[in-house]
Amino acid sequence: MIEWWNSLSVMMRILWAITLSASLVFVIQSILTFIGADSGGDFDVDTGADASGLEASDFDTTAGDAAQAAGHSAGLGLLTFRNFVNFFLGFGWSAILLRNAIPSTSLLLVVSIIIGVALVFLVMMLFRWLSSMQQAGNINLYRSAVGCEGKVYLTIPAQRAGSGKVQITINDAVREYEAVTDGDKLPTGAAIRVVEVISSDTLLVESIDTLIV
Repeated sequence: MIEWWNSLSVMMRILWAITLSASLVFVIQSILTFIGADSGGDFDVDTGADASGLEASDFDTTAGDAAQAAGHSAGLGLLTFRNFVNFFLGFGWSAILLRNAIPSTSLLLVVSIIIGVALVFLVMMLFRWLSSMQQAGNINLYRSAVGCEGKVYLTIPAQRAGSGKVQITINDAVREYEAVTDGDKLPTGAAIRVVEVISSDTLLVESIDTLIV
């Protein structure tokens, strides 16, 4: 192994380091997603607006709900940690596998970047579809969500200054929704309870900790 590593050029060492790191993180994320423990796969950007872009990021949790949750975190938001991992996964493996087929380093890097970007968007579209299939279930959100408990997935600004995201369990399924609060800012991982359903994809929540007297 040491002899093989020493025989590589500097560029190939960098490519292998990027690729193996991205592959390891991807495997860990996948395992956490399917056991429902992946709550921090995205950048937690508190801008007062929804930093991840589109609706619930669920690339995020049970075999079916793992697809939904995973689609939210990696599939539906562009600037997420998971999508960076997907990009480097596609970029790295493409560069390594095509190294002998494309002698030009510049062309190899361009092709690898294109493949990396394409992989990100393919995964986004796949999990957007899986997420929409999950959301198309027969859950009556207005009747089922109020009183449900869960945790904050992306920070929720205080006093409805912006929206964040929460994961709640409805009918034994973990689902993710936009969320606002009337109280203080709720950081990622905070335990919450649904107070009101504002719309088909937005909930009003409050911290469970503040309910303890």
